[in-house]
Amino acid sequence: MSVNLSEPTTLLPVPGVQLAAASAGIKNTDRDDLGLAVFAPGTVVSGVYTQSAFAAPPVHLAKERHAGARAWIINSGNANAATGEPGRQDAMAICAAVASANDVPSEAVQPFSTGVIGERLDVGEISATVPNLVEGLHENNWLAFSKAIMTTDTVAKAVSKHLQIDGADIVITGVAKGSGMIKPDMATMLGYIACNVKIHRDLSDRLVVEAANTSFNRITVDGDTSTNDCFMFSATGVSDMSPIDSADDPRYAMLRDTVCEVARLLAQAIVRDGEGATKFVTVTVGGGRDEQECLEVAYTVAESPLVKTALFAGDANWGRFCMAIGRANVDNLEASTVSLWLDGVQVAAGGLMSPSYSEAAGSEVLAQDEFEVLIDLGRGGATQTVWTTDLSYEYVRINAEYRS
Repeated sequence: MSVNLSEPTTLLPVPGVQLAAASAGIKNTDRDDLGLAVFAPGTVVSGVYTQSAFAAPPVHLAKERHAGARAWIINSGNANAATGEPGRQDAMAICAAVASANDVPSEAVQPFSTGVIGERLDVGEISATVPNLVEGLHENNWLAFSKAIMTTDTVAKAVSKHLQIDGADIVITGVAKGSGMIKPDMATMLGYIACNVKIHRDLSDRLVVEAANTSFNRITVDGDTSTNDCFMFSATGVSDMSPIDSADDPRYAMLRDTVCEVARLLAQAIVRDGEGATKFVTVTVGGGRDEQECLEVAYTVAESPLVKTALFAGDANWGRFCMAIGRANVDNLEASTVSLWLDGVQVAAGGLMSPSYSEAAGSEVLAQDEFEVLIDLGRGGATQTVWTTDLSYEYVRINAEYRS
């Protein structure tokens, strides 16, 4: 079940990128659980990674290798997390198998894993599947690739955009997976965007952070950060344009805006497909002294179990919201300056119930499957937005039965 999210259809191939998907039986099904992306020589790869102290061995290995990366190998069904040095050796062995089959250095292969934590990978089975992956490499395999990296996702998440720079056709295609354990400290569970632009590595590194901070770092399903979060960006340079080598270049702004749009749509798709979600909720906090205190309030509201269960029930309980706003980590917040709206319905003004508010009007908004919670702190000019879900019975069931 997802909230107004459908299977992607038209995905554009990115010149210089070939992909494949196959099943190694990690999930004990015939469903594809391995994805491979291989890039043309000269591709620039950048990434941001989980801040978890329990970051999985493939995350550490991917971080070490992104400067010279030529391939991504992703498995779903097993996170290879909390596996220590043996898990690192497992990831290295899989990378070596990919490198051998693609005639690239092993150090040029980045590994990524997602799934159950605390279990070793079946290196032999995965390595034996690698030749099938390589044989299936094709530029049109984005959808199969996006499906192969899914775990509890109910629908694949993928977006393509097209623009022209210097008369050159530039394609930006991205995929992501994630449904639960979503409150990134950098990105999402796993996200990948590729394009064929020519860009300097320093700007690519800057761009991936900018994109993460306007998309994947603005979502939460349950407030939990994964051990395996990664968001990767690759630029193959397979295009007829001169390189972008300055942030002041107007072409950089064109590229940034489109990449950020793709990242935002992918991040929102993760929320729409949040485990057990029945509502897609935009939480906007304005009137803050700075962006950080707006985010503190937005995340506190978006992650409050009491608020989220009220959203699920369609219960327009102003007390749930004022409780969450009041306990946010914001210095010297005065209740008398706070106002709140549900879509266009004003619920509170100056810290008190609005005289114009009726619970019937509030309940009508919460009966929708998409709406905005707008909070004005009344103490500054900063604004920030976070996207979240409600908390349903189904979320509990999915996570209670995750390993059964």
